[in-house]
Amino acid sequence: MMKLISLRRRKLVNLLLLLTVCVGLPTIFIYAQGHKHLIKIAENYYNEDDWSSMKALTDKFDFSYLPGLKHLKSSTPELDQNGVVLAPGKVQFKFLNRGMRKGTPEDIVKQGMKDYQKLMSQKVGGPKDATLVPAPAKDDLHNYKHANATILALVRNEEVSKIGQSIRRLQKQFNAKFNYPYTFLNDQPFTDKFKIRILKYTEGAPVEFVHIKPELWDKPSSIDHEREKKEMQILFDHDIAYAKKASYHNMCRFYLGQFYNVPELAKYKYYWRIEPQVKFFTSIDYDVFKYMEDTQKIYGFTINLYDIEESIKTLWPETLRFLNENDNYKYVNPNGTFQWLLEDLQNPKKNKVAGGYSTCHFWSNFEIGDMDFFRGEAYNNWFKHLDSTGKFYYERWGDAPVHSIGVSLFAPKDKIHWFRDIGYEHDPYYSCPATDTTQHCEIGKFSRWEHLYDQNCLMNWLDHDQQKNVY
Repeated sequence: MMKLISLRRRKLVNLLLLLTVCVGLPTIFIYAQGHKHLIKIAENYYNEDDWSSMKALTDKFDFSYLPGLKHLKSSTPELDQNGVVLAPGKVQFKFLNRGMRKGTPEDIVKQGMKDYQKLMSQKVGGPKDATLVPAPAKDDLHNYKHANATILALVRNEEVSKIGQSIRRLQKQFNAKFNYPYTFLNDQPFTDKFKIRILKYTEGAPVEFVHIKPELWDKPSSIDHEREKKEMQILFDHDIAYAKKASYHNMCRFYLGQFYNVPELAKYKYYWRIEPQVKFFTSIDYDVFKYMEDTQKIYGFTINLYDIEESIKTLWPETLRFLNENDNYKYVNPNGTFQWLLEDLQNPKKNKVAGGYSTCHFWSNFEIGDMDFFRGEAYNNWFKHLDSTGKFYYERWGDAPVHSIGVSLFAPKDKIHWFRDIGYEHDPYYSCPATDTTQHCEIGKFSRWEHLYDQNCLMNWLDHDQQKNVY
């Protein structure tokens, strides 16, 4: 009992002294020169928790005009409503859980898939935030005024059949109606055999075959080959796909900071990226490029999922390092898609391994984008910083997470568009919406493997960043 009373007395004394310091300190300062000694006594008297409480209270007030009390003013700017601090050398982000998701990761996956399937089963047409431009009559197609755009494929000669399947499907669902030009890219010269077969698939659409210059494709001379070999062996030992495939690393780096600098693409603003062996399940009866143009969107996607965390361990920390150098904080758009990048509820291990990045990304084997955004100062300077680390080769930074972080940080969220109405598959993931033209896919299906359901990031993107529903 005596110990309890003694403890209460100590707490009471602590409280009285805290009030004396916080309320009476300015007055004491005016009348006494020994105020610094009083602060020192208070610092020595209180334990860490008490002093933290005092600092938390004084952070609400600015005492910096009083000599000797500057350290009581908070040195960290407050987070804004988007969970971000944008200040020189102090850029930081915090996950706010706006979707109010609760429970174990398993609970969140289960609820997320339930919400996803419910959403995808709702009948949907084209986006409603613009006047959609329909396909012209076939007789008028040669007079059709196109947007400044191309359909883009990075492909090898031996993949002609696989890319041919994709082109045939895209022609049926979209491009036979609009006749946009194709641009094929290869780090090796295209063979005549490849060109002849491609021209059969493209059905008279304009086609350009481009051999990528070595300076845009090859590994930089600054890469330490011994270090690369050692790091890739570690990833290989952890079963990380493409760890030792040099062409894959080159491809990622090319798509991240080089493709928009290819001279033959300089004349274009928009691109639609397609890959070998992809499928399209819906008829696209409006001009998607003109939709991007009219709404000034900078990026469009269909599938949204997590990445392999071991392959991008330092991508987010390096990004924060860049943003906190010089005045680079100015590049961050205050209305960016930050929360989705930071989410740590569904796959918390990924967030931890990736240094605070959820690893959520737009799956870039389908992307419709504005090359002028990637050509801009913000994205280019950030890419140069990333490239200077060599970690496209020392880690295995992919084009999808880098594109996703870039558009999420440097563009407003309303300029990123989920093409909810376009059915698409790149095995093993699907986007199968309920439209009048959907065929050959199961509505609401995300993957043919249930154990991959936890890789679906779409509901996180919708919930945590409060996207406007344009459908």
